[in-house]
Amino acid sequence: QVQLVESGGGLVQAGGSLRLSCAASGRTFSMNAMGWFRQAPGKERERVATITWSYVTTYYADSVKGRFTISRDNAKNTVYLQMNSLKPEDTAVYYCAAQRIGDRGYDYWGQGTQVTVSS
Repeated sequence: QVQLVESGGGLVQAGGSLRLSCAASGRTFSMNAMGWFRQAPGKERERVATITWSYVTTYYADSVKGRFTISRDNAKNTVYLQMNSLKPEDTAVYYCAAQRIGDRGYDYWGQGTQVTVSS
């Protein structure tokens, strides 16, 4: 099992920045990738950004490219999401997730952290 704990959400004005952190514990050696997903009220969950653990391959949703940056600290088993130039449409609950080696989906999820961007 892998446990994920997120932090860093909050309220920010449009154009501002936030950094989310996700610390993993437990069987972290079994992880292939970690990432961030978000879900706004009335919308489906969306993959925002993901990063593999070994080869540092990253993915970004088109809606966040150029504004968000995902990074990881292997020594701390922590992944970060730096969010700049935030827009009201970025408002959502952001979830950290981890993928096991050999799996295609994401197996472990954090509790979620609210990000609210005011106009």
